Amino acid sequence: MAQKFGGKYSPGGAPGASSDDGFRNAKRSRAGGRVNLLFIAPLPLIWKAFTSEPIVMVQYLTALGVLLLAAWMTREGMFAQEAYNARKVARRPALPRKLLGSLLTGLGLAVAGFAGHGPIEAGIFAVVGGMLHSFAFGLDPMSDKGMEGTNRHQTDRVARAVEEAEEHLRAMSDAVARAGDRSVERRVSAFQSTARDLFRTVEEDPRDLTAARRYLSVYLLGAKDATVKFTDIYSRTQDAQARTDYLALLDDLEENFAARTQKFLLEDRGDLTIEIDVLRERLEREGLRRDS
Repeated sequence: MAQKFGGKYSPGGAPGASSDDGFRNAKRSRAGGRVNLLFIAPLPLIWKAFTSEPIVMVQYLTALGVLLLAAWMTREGMFAQEAYNARKVARRPALPRKLLGSLLTGLGLAVAGFAGHGPIEAGIFAVVGGMLHSFAFGLDPMSDKGMEGTNRHQTDRVARAVEEAEEHLRAMSDAVARAGDRSVERRVSAFQSTARDLFRTVEEDPRDLTAARRYLSVYLLGAKDATVKFTDIYSRTQDAQARTDYLALLDDLEENFAARTQKFLLEDRGDLTIEIDVLRERLEREGLRRDS
């Protein structure tokens, strides 16, 4: 379905409207370019397969399938690493996808080399291909992040809560994309940026999890359900009132999430002030504080 683009500088756009609200703190994804080439590079094997005898054809097609699977696994590994890098507290990926991508790349090249040349060439292709893949895309994160020197149980609870909250945000993005309204998609993206600010604050101080749990679970679940319902209605009827009500809901949610984040920051600052005052009093009692 064609979509009309609208924004600050588009005809009918609001003069004071911002066209990049949804791109605050956004970073360019590395899961493109080189990764997409992995899907294109093995395609010539199709020609090799259908110009060969049946047994060799099966070998080439098997190599093609393994290499495409390696490309998909590598791309998923890049997405997982980006999510890991974006968070202050994160567990390592349960499945080392990029490592599997390297192994599958070596296996696919080995099958192709065996079909076209022989076992010696297959071994060379496997080793060189797997090593080059690892050098090009790196390895998966192999350790948890942000959990050193802290209560492991508490930080693990935060990691699980944030993972569930991220699932709700992804579901919102998937749902609102079906509405076919770019401005609503940008508005949802802006709300998600505000919600992630709260995630990062909780990750920095896991003690805030209890107070933020409603926001990470109940409120986001409600936002996801409202997004799905709005998309179902708007995609069928283009109901302007439904759109207005949904955007008003996003405004309320974003305001509350921002206020909760700010409150956490103020509380953390207050805790720091108390710690400083206590240390100053102790220094004065011990006669170690310098006169100003």
